[in-house]
Amino acid sequence: MAKGPAVGDIAPDFTLPSTAGSIRLAAELGQGPVLLVFYPGDDTMVCTRQLCDYRDHPGVFADAGVRVLALNTQSLESHAAFAQKHELPFPLLSDSGGEVCAAYGATALFGMTRRALFLIGRDGRVLYRQVDLPMFRRSAAELQQVIAEQLGGG
Repeated sequence: MAKGPAVGDIAPDFTLPSTAGSIRLAAELGQGPVLLVFYPGDDTMVCTRQLCDYRDHPGVFADAGVRVLALNTQSLESHAAFAQKHELPFPLLSDSGGEVCAAYGATALFGMTRRALFLIGRDGRVLYRQVDLPMFRRSAAELQQVIAEQLGGG
């Protein structure tokens, strides 16, 4: 199991299908920093709380120009239903083959996605990395502090 990029490393580029069409990380970084949110499962208790917290505090990300991209290995159909049910305003990406999760060290047992966050700067370098146990999650308030420290925003 790969450990993924460390702070300061260049983030692996990828292109994945999402609820907002095909997304390439490099193209997103051309618009500003990106927060990659790896999460274990659609419509599960902790993941729903985490992503709805981010939905409910859009200024934490938008004020600093950070684009949120959430992903796991589930299907686009599952993501679309989850996003619609909870009115999630950011794209959910489907890494059905698990290659991106593996490249970021976000693969758990049995091919599940580990909960992990990567804040990536416009230059493609990882500014912040946090890998958590499935029951733990970083709140929008915690991320606001991280974003302020790393980007001078918030």
